[in-house]
Parts: sequence; C-alpha cells; structure tokens
Amino acid sequence: MSPNSLSQVTSSLRHFTVQLSATRRGARLARLLTERQLADWEVRFEVAEQVVAELAANAVLHGRVPGRDFRLRLTLHTDGALRIEVTDARGDRIPQVRDAVSGDAESGRGLLIVAAYAERWGVDEAPADCKTVWAELPPDRGKS
Repeated sequence: MSPNSLSQVTSSLRHFTVQLSATRRGARLARLLTERQLADWEVRFEVAEQVVAELAANAVLHGRVPGRDFRLRLTLHTDGALRIEVTDARGDRIPQVRDAVSGDAESGRGLLIVAAYAERWGVDEAPADCKTVWAELPPDRGKS
C-alpha cells in the first residue's frame, strides 16, 4: 500500500474524543455529546446513546478514582460501523457479563445491555493503570 492510499484510508475515519468528570453529570454529558456528534456526522445509531450511557455509568460507578476523569472516544469507520470506547482510572476492576447472569448486584447488568446491542465488546488495558471498555456497533440499516 502506498503512503498516499494509507492517508486516504485513515482520513476517512471520523474520531471524537472528550475527557469528562467521573460524576453522574459527566456520564449524562457523555450520552448527550454522543447524540450531538452522531447528528453532526449525519449518521443514525438507534442504540449508541444507550451503550454510551451504560459504559459511562460503569466508569463513574466502578472505575472512579477521586481526582481522575474518564474519556469517551467515538470512531466512525468507513464501513459505517461505530466503535465506542470509555477509558476509566481503575484498570484493576475488569467488568464481566457473567456477574449479571449470576445475580451480582454490584456489576454486570449494564454490560448485558451492551452485549445485546454490540456486535463485539471487550476490555483493553490502558496506560497509567487504566482500562478501556469498548463496544462496536454495526451500521444502522435504518439510515435516513
């Protein structure tokens, strides 16, 4: 692949990243900013705001470290798929869907929603003892 074609591929991706306070207000703002960004990109994802709300709420409830924020990143791929990433400050607390199935009230229920809507989801280590929980949504076939 020539350098020109590589720059064409990467420039067609769309990215949005924002740092937010690890508070309930920050989690609400993440959902609202997602809605606004998708509108600016002129794409529809029926469930993106719900997935962001769940991941941001988890970052606030289970990933909060006093004085540290969480980060929301949206990536719109050339095929129309959307990747949502939420990075929080608690790399030692890895979420698992099985907690919700077993009835653990502390964690997992929101991830059942994420797992139901996402084509794939997972957790990656991030620098500074952080973690990134991500979900990939397929293109919304009901685009207007």
